[in-house]
Amino acid sequence: MKSWKLAIAGVAISLVISSASYAAKTDLVLGIVLEPPHLDPTAGAAAAIDEIVYANIFEGLTRIGAKGDVLPALAESWTQSDDGKVYTFKLHKDVKFHDGTSFDADDVKFSLDRARGDKSTNAQKGLFAAIDTVDIVDPLTVRVTLKRRSGDFLYNMAWGDAVIVAPESAGTNKEKPVGTGPFKFDSWAKGSQIVIEKNADYWGKPALLDKATFRVIPDPAAATAALLAGDVQAFPVFPSYETIPQFQADPRFKVVIGTTEGETVLGMNNKKPPFDNPKVRQAIAHAIDRKSLIDGAMFGFGTPIGSFFPPHHPAYIDLTAETAYDPELAKKLMAEAGHPDGFKTTLKLPPPTYARRGGEIIAAELREIGIEAEIIPVEWAQWLDQVFKNKDYDMTIVSHTEPNDLNIFSRDDYYFNYDSPAFKDLIKQIDATSDGVERTGLYQQAQKLLAKDVPAAFLFQLPKTGIWDAKIDGLWENGPIQANDLTAVKWLD
Repeated sequence: MKSWKLAIAGVAISLVISSASYAAKTDLVLGIVLEPPHLDPTAGAAAAIDEIVYANIFEGLTRIGAKGDVLPALAESWTQSDDGKVYTFKLHKDVKFHDGTSFDADDVKFSLDRARGDKSTNAQKGLFAAIDTVDIVDPLTVRVTLKRRSGDFLYNMAWGDAVIVAPESAGTNKEKPVGTGPFKFDSWAKGSQIVIEKNADYWGKPALLDKATFRVIPDPAAATAALLAGDVQAFPVFPSYETIPQFQADPRFKVVIGTTEGETVLGMNNKKPPFDNPKVRQAIAHAIDRKSLIDGAMFGFGTPIGSFFPPHHPAYIDLTAETAYDPELAKKLMAEAGHPDGFKTTLKLPPPTYARRGGEIIAAELREIGIEAEIIPVEWAQWLDQVFKNKDYDMTIVSHTEPNDLNIFSRDDYYFNYDSPAFKDLIKQIDATSDGVERTGLYQQAQKLLAKDVPAAFLFQLPKTGIWDAKIDGLWENGPIQANDLTAVKWLD
């Protein structure tokens, strides 16, 4: 009798364990390198914000898909006028924000007017510069009239900076983000992790995960240990490049090396002597051995670039020869610029591996042409404040992961302090052109101009080194936008 009861109890315990194990497969723990400064994508430049909230918590009129294409989001459809200046968006119905408030045309008008307004804190305010008026046709229809034709308008509306927010919650989105997406914010343990949970009332196709935890692990060795121990099941952008072969040889994991929009550059303050002299900037570019940099800092992962343009783009041209490694030419240019004995400067490095390791290599190479660069490590918040916002720097290393962002070199207030009327004119022409062939030609002209002026030394395209449990399906291979889109992620049986 006792044996029978024990057997039944054993089966019951087994069923409970199996059920618990199965239930756990609807949760996912992802590793991220950088903790975001806050969680409002409409009020900050940090890519770490979008890595958590894009497509998961917040949605825009349109969105970027896994292949870099523009897809419908809160707008189910749209029409464009014959002159290309008027877009009429038809919105999805029965959409609610996570706090229960209804989404309609008023929220679209509020968001777009807020983003382009005089008091806007949007880090990408230029995305909205072409907008003239935003008019409500009816509760589910919005008409956006542009000042001029803009070939990138629908793409621009798909950025994280262009997501739709509600007036009721816009002011508190930094700490408690409220969107319309398939996940909603759960909790944030500062310095440790951010948790999002499935939105049971989502208007569209529901998420397949019940919960996702983004765990902050900036140290490469700790990232490796966490993956091997199973404490983290996925690292969409794995920071320990030297241990990737170890995971490639382990059948428990899937290793996916993709591409990103991340042009990694040695940024220089173009208005600060001696970097206001193009010959100094050219000398610095010729002093850098891109292959040694990629091998030393990235363990061979990364594609050399000679301008600010991703190699996977159809309009890309290889301009690396324009600033090929040539220390003797670099010394000659330094002498012509009036610095035959070099000079002292500073190099502010944010936390990512490519910056900290790459900075050491570049500083050693610059020393060979007489430039003594003092390395100053800064945390991400410091970099955003000192370098990006206040332009208080000489040189820095950073990867720009925003999509289609060639136009940042045309902005008067951008941290490079690069000012080229010719380049600004090219960007205006690109923006006003929808013809594919013509746009390609203009893109290539812009690439050549940047390669010549060297407002920054163009280093390499950041790879997307993804490692995750082999039973996980749906994570992006490439990074067409800085996002960890979990909308279709699931565990395989």
